[in-house]
Amino acid sequence: MQKQEENRNLNINDRIKNTFKFLSAVFILFAIAAVGQTIYLKWIWTPNERAMKDSQFKVQTSSRVLKPERGDIYDCNGRLLAASVPEYNVRMDCAIMKKEFSEDPDSNENKVPMAIIREQEWRAKAALLCKALPKALPEYGHSEQYYRNLIFGGRDKNERNVMIASKISHDKLQELKALPLWDTLNLYYNGMKVERIPNVRSYPYEELAKTTIGHIKENDNKGVEGSFNKELYGEDGIEYLRVIEKRKMIEDASKESIPAKDGKDIFLTLDIEMQDVADEVLRKYIVEDQDIEDACLAIMEVETGAIKAMVNLHRGNDGLVRETYNLMVRKTGEPGSVFKVVALATMLEDGYVNLDTEIPTNHGKYKPYNQDPYIVPFEKRTKRNTISVRKGLEMSSNYVFTYLAETYYHNQPSKMIDRLDLYHLTEAYDFDLNGMASPTVVRPGNKLWSGTALGTTAYGYTISVTPLHTLTFYNAIANNGKMMKPYLVDHFEANGEITEQFGPVVLENSIFSHNTADTLKSALRSVVTDGTGWRLKSAKCNVAGKTGTSRVHLSDEDRKGGKGAYVNKDGERRHQGSFAGFFPYEDPKYTMIVVIYSGLTKGNYYGGTIPATVFLEVCDKIYAMDESWYKHIEDDEN
Repeated sequence: MQKQEENRNLNINDRIKNTFKFLSAVFILFAIAAVGQTIYLKWIWTPNERAMKDSQFKVQTSSRVLKPERGDIYDCNGRLLAASVPEYNVRMDCAIMKKEFSEDPDSNENKVPMAIIREQEWRAKAALLCKALPKALPEYGHSEQYYRNLIFGGRDKNERNVMIASKISHDKLQELKALPLWDTLNLYYNGMKVERIPNVRSYPYEELAKTTIGHIKENDNKGVEGSFNKELYGEDGIEYLRVIEKRKMIEDASKESIPAKDGKDIFLTLDIEMQDVADEVLRKYIVEDQDIEDACLAIMEVETGAIKAMVNLHRGNDGLVRETYNLMVRKTGEPGSVFKVVALATMLEDGYVNLDTEIPTNHGKYKPYNQDPYIVPFEKRTKRNTISVRKGLEMSSNYVFTYLAETYYHNQPSKMIDRLDLYHLTEAYDFDLNGMASPTVVRPGNKLWSGTALGTTAYGYTISVTPLHTLTFYNAIANNGKMMKPYLVDHFEANGEITEQFGPVVLENSIFSHNTADTLKSALRSVVTDGTGWRLKSAKCNVAGKTGTSRVHLSDEDRKGGKGAYVNKDGERRHQGSFAGFFPYEDPKYTMIVVIYSGLTKGNYYGGTIPATVFLEVCDKIYAMDESWYKHIEDDEN
């Protein structure tokens, strides 16, 4: 028995040993296979291109562009001029849950099917929605029945994208979300589909500075919005997505998304209060006179060249006056007598004349130029046969400036004309708004140069500039000869931090001497106290400036078959009337120009009438707005 027991134990041990041997062999075989597979995959196997393509096709991926938030535009005091506000389109999936209700597993033949009950519940809530929508969207003027036809008709036809409201505000959207059915947050039940419209621009001050602030339209980008579109827009981002079950899209974690970079905020030099004052006054006179087609006004800070206001008004075919085109920057024209100051500056700087220089009156005749109608009355009134340079400027005599130009520059016309380059009156210098027009200057040797070109240039013809060019020159007079580049953009900001600072830029440190500047200031003050700018004598502060009136060169259409360059066969003309000056005279702070453009008319539009009157009213209002001048005003009133 004992021996049998020993044999049985030996058999059991043998079986155990054999089992372990077998398992060890299996594990060794698995290990060898794993090592072999690893060697094969790493050094021998190559992927099947067709299989790779099939695999890539099955894993659907896509990307979408992430749009940045457009930057805002502010005035110099941080008042919002342009901003991106969210607007939304609201559509409705009218067939939402319709299929699910019809396949309700709780339905049976012994009771009312749950599908019918749930459909009835949905329709009851939708009916309440239809009743509420006319009150929530009164601007559309639709009735309850209209919405019932839209929504229930859409459900019957399985329509999934029915437009309910377009371009509504965020507040209005929240109001709609509180209506019956839509107050249910479950989007798979209420059917509400909200689409945000990106970068809808809002302009809180509406028409004010509209052409200066600008807009963004396809192939028509204007103003600050257009000129600085890149900075305002920011940078697109990109998000990578992949498709999962039920064609839902989720972020593809295998690729790194790039976030959008929001646009920069732009702070302008404009003062919206000054803009409001200037717009109100200029608009009043333009609306009242139907013969005026266009008008513009700009105010520049003397020391810096910062533009504080820029108004551009145009009368449309419907007779309404709007801001549609930047006349100040983009419209050139022969400036007329405001340009006489340019000729005078050159003669003073060359040392040929002073304000007391006397020239013969000669009845206002200087062949081959037209006779000056102001000289003969002057001779009769004063019993004099000579006239001073100062008096010639005060009465805006074309003869005086023709005589001076021909006397001193007849044999060296380029000496006078080339000085215009130093004054930057021959170039479209860099300005913050795109589209600044280039002046037109006729030079000696040019085919358009004639025997009268020198004299007519001296009194503002044969040359064409923008109002901004004239304003910049007058600002240099007020600034003692230092010419500042006009600028509109002060700085950029991102997240409340200044990222780029702009500011005053000197075009020329001295276009003429301090003495010449003082002489010109004195002469321009005389124009107000004793000359064509007499309307400005009543201003709350002393003003210096010059009137300008010119006839506008007619187009072939305006001439109506007539041969005159400035008058058509019916005796009608177009006029450009201007007043440019600065204030207060003793210590100039602001330079301003006002320009009006008439339509075809037999009447006259002088710079000393509407432009001077507008200048006066705007000057007085701005003077009253500036706290640093309050005490001065009170002293004057006492």
